[in-house]
Amino acid sequence: MEKDPYPEDRQLAAPKEIVDLVERFESNLESYKSGHYNETQVRREFVDPFFKALGWDIDNEQGFAEAYKDVIHEDAVKVGTTTKAPDYSFRIGGQRKFFLEAKKPSVDIKDDIHPAFQLRRYAWTMKLPLSILTDFEEFAVYDCSVKPDKIDKASNARILYLNYKDYLTRWDEIAGIFSKNAVMKGSFDRYAADKKSKRGTSAVDVVFLEEIAGWREILARNIALRNSELSTKDLNYAVQAIVDRIVFLRICEDRGIERSMRLQDLLNGERVYPRLCEFFRRADERYNSGIFHFEKEPGRESPDTLTLSLNIDDKPLKEIIKRLYYPDSPYEFSVLPAEILGQVYEQFLGKVIRLTEGHHAVVEDKPEVKKAGGVKYTPAYIVEYIVRNTLGPTLKGKRPPEVVPISVLDPACGSGSFLIVAYQYLMDLHRDWYTQNLVPLLQSGLMPSSPEIGRLLPVVETGKKGRKKEIELPIFQGRGGEWRLTTAERKRILLNNIYGVDIDRQAVEVTKLSLLLRVLEGENEETISKQLTLFQERALPDLSNNIKCGNSLIGWDILKDNPGLTQEEIERINPFDWEKEFPDIMHAGGFHAVIGNPPYVRMEGFKELKEYLKANYASHDERSDLYVYFLERAHKILKIHGQFGMIVSNKFLRANYGKPLRVFLNQNAEIKHIIDFAGLPVFLGATVRTIILLTFRCQNGKDSILYSPPLSFEKFLAVVNGSISVEQAIEDSTFEVAPTALLGPFWNFAKQNDSVLLNRLSEECTSLKEYCNGRICMGVKSGLSEAFVIDEQTRAEILKDNPDAEKVIKPFLNGRDVRRYYADYKRIYCIYTYHGINIDKYLSIKEYLKKFKDRLQKRATQQEWYELQQPQYNFANFMDGPKIIFPDIAKTPRFALDETGYYSSNTTYFLPLRDLYLLGLLNSSVGRFYFEKTCAGLEGKNALVIG
Repeated sequence: MEKDPYPEDRQLAAPKEIVDLVERFESNLESYKSGHYNETQVRREFVDPFFKALGWDIDNEQGFAEAYKDVIHEDAVKVGTTTKAPDYSFRIGGQRKFFLEAKKPSVDIKDDIHPAFQLRRYAWTMKLPLSILTDFEEFAVYDCSVKPDKIDKASNARILYLNYKDYLTRWDEIAGIFSKNAVMKGSFDRYAADKKSKRGTSAVDVVFLEEIAGWREILARNIALRNSELSTKDLNYAVQAIVDRIVFLRICEDRGIERSMRLQDLLNGERVYPRLCEFFRRADERYNSGIFHFEKEPGRESPDTLTLSLNIDDKPLKEIIKRLYYPDSPYEFSVLPAEILGQVYEQFLGKVIRLTEGHHAVVEDKPEVKKAGGVKYTPAYIVEYIVRNTLGPTLKGKRPPEVVPISVLDPACGSGSFLIVAYQYLMDLHRDWYTQNLVPLLQSGLMPSSPEIGRLLPVVETGKKGRKKEIELPIFQGRGGEWRLTTAERKRILLNNIYGVDIDRQAVEVTKLSLLLRVLEGENEETISKQLTLFQERALPDLSNNIKCGNSLIGWDILKDNPGLTQEEIERINPFDWEKEFPDIMHAGGFHAVIGNPPYVRMEGFKELKEYLKANYASHDERSDLYVYFLERAHKILKIHGQFGMIVSNKFLRANYGKPLRVFLNQNAEIKHIIDFAGLPVFLGATVRTIILLTFRCQNGKDSILYSPPLSFEKFLAVVNGSISVEQAIEDSTFEVAPTALLGPFWNFAKQNDSVLLNRLSEECTSLKEYCNGRICMGVKSGLSEAFVIDEQTRAEILKDNPDAEKVIKPFLNGRDVRRYYADYKRIYCIYTYHGINIDKYLSIKEYLKKFKDRLQKRATQQEWYELQQPQYNFANFMDGPKIIFPDIAKTPRFALDETGYYSSNTTYFLPLRDLYLLGLLNSSVGRFYFEKTCAGLEGKNALVIG
């Protein structure tokens, strides 16, 4: 018999409450299906009890805070006859698992395409794997990874369909997937993975990215065509601004903040862009946001005087707008999370528009993005963990008035993913505190103006002669009874607490867009108009003093030593003065918390800045990665005892270039926690090995340091799938090391018992470098293996017409071919074009390489040997001789003896062979222990977690 894949909650029969529901529905079926029995009634009398029987706390009887309720009864935004939110969100630990949309029994769930399309749009836009459509008579489950289409039948992507009578005979199946207990144990996730369609799946962020990338293409081409005087810089700004504004207004429509179908009205008639600009002007009047800012105002940055005067044809704009509305649009903007919008924009910002000589627009990868291998968006669970563990200690025990001066910064904010989560954390904290402390006083009959309540509220100034506003409560009770923050309170928190910097102007604008959309959540057209009418106050704050554009690493002092920099070079470097841009914060000692995911870029691309970095950063090394400087900068702008949390490459923990940074951290920070994910795939499609580093800035003294063992691959996947948190994954694996373990230039990654052995090996044994008289170096790096690494047949063809070419065609080993004690030679060869060889002498090689000419020129690639790094040793003399070799990336030590003179494309160790026992020692368990604790690139398959 086949093993049951979903064993949790299997029952022999449906519980009595389900039997009673089915019998009652059966006995009144005709009445329920008449059309007079409405959706609210079926929810209260059948759907709610049904899911209570599955263990869900439908009415929050446990009294959980809003962020942790099992079930959210969404506040449905009614726009005309259309509902703009699903009826229920089922959650575990605050994370949505599935939506449920309820219909009245007169609706034909099985065959009506509209309810199915509506539900699938909600869930697909939210990136939920499954969701449910039911009127109790019918129960349909949909695979929501499949992109919805207006022509889909109701059965499309439907993976389960039940009639109410099936509840009695298939209750074990329903409970085994959708009960709260089953979801917590992972059965829901496994079922979703098993049922996921092999065809037609396309995530909303991927599709929406393609969508707005297409908009950029058609807008850029048309604007460049119709506005010949426009510079490349202005063209990039204009396209980005127009896309942002259209997205903002469309989201506001679906959330009921703007009149429905307003943009769609532009499809009728001509002069689309002038009419669209009128919408932009009205939005400026309503929102006060930098997204719309066209007139000079005191205390604000310069307005946009460019975009409203552009000439844009009707056709591209109509094409864009048409794709934003049903039935052409698969998106449900009312539930599109800011996080997903951020993921889309993170990729969107990886490209830039370039103007050709003929003033035609071309979209291409940004050079720095191309060099880094593309844009990698930080996974949500990583962002949430960092925010919890930096803001948590920062805000612990603080009342709202005490939170007012708290400043949270992301110095490389990108699309704003970290700031969005930090902002939400702050809002949740305020809401929960007010609910627990303010609401009981109000319910006891105290007036808002009473001193008892006034002491609980932050002081808010009007900005006019310093007068205080009339007291306004920061919370209100929404539909369904839950307490929510007012828009004024959300604006106050955002302006007081959230700060960001990015070198990319477009990224800054996207961060603002994402944060402002979060401010507007829960608003509607009526409440926005009320603010404008009663308080003469526009709905959104101006974030120009919070989110700024500049180079977090380079100050204006770079001009002192580089007076010859051109204006173009200065604009590209984009210097940033922290003291000038954030004077109040820096005068008070710095930021309270710094979070983020800085760029990982090797310094080869920033050669002109190396001298500045060398002179201004203690952590500088010639081979340093850009993230190293962000770590130092972050700690310099933190307050004493300020909290730091970032995800960065783990290389600095062991690599030689990390030594200056390790020394800097020892002197300026208390290391609280390190979670090293080693080779586990945190970033989709990237091989970078990452850590989460949590510290706080200190001046004197060190406390105890905790150290944790590896995270297993299985646990990591559970974190990715949302079954457990990062905290749960490491909870059982923390152990202590000696308090001095991380205080020196060499960091001792070992348990206390292992530390004794590690110290003895490090201090009492001869180092490998000393034993080899310094003769340790890298092997050959082809740079472009497709061109320079050839097989036996190609070698024979080259040598046929040019036998002398054998002098520069050498046997070759890839790093992966080096095994423990032996080399697995694949009969491949390397064309060795080192410095000084005249390639013209070898015409057959020159002819062979012609087909790679463009790629070689583009990459500026040439082979190198490393004899020039240590001229006292002529390593070329050792290359053809016997040696011990080792690949620089491996899960276990893999040292082999090369007696035949093959080359390695990775690290090659040249050793005198006076002691062959050395090979056994290097491959031994003692060797493995030592290398895993001390060498970059050999941490083992599991992740280290240092606490």
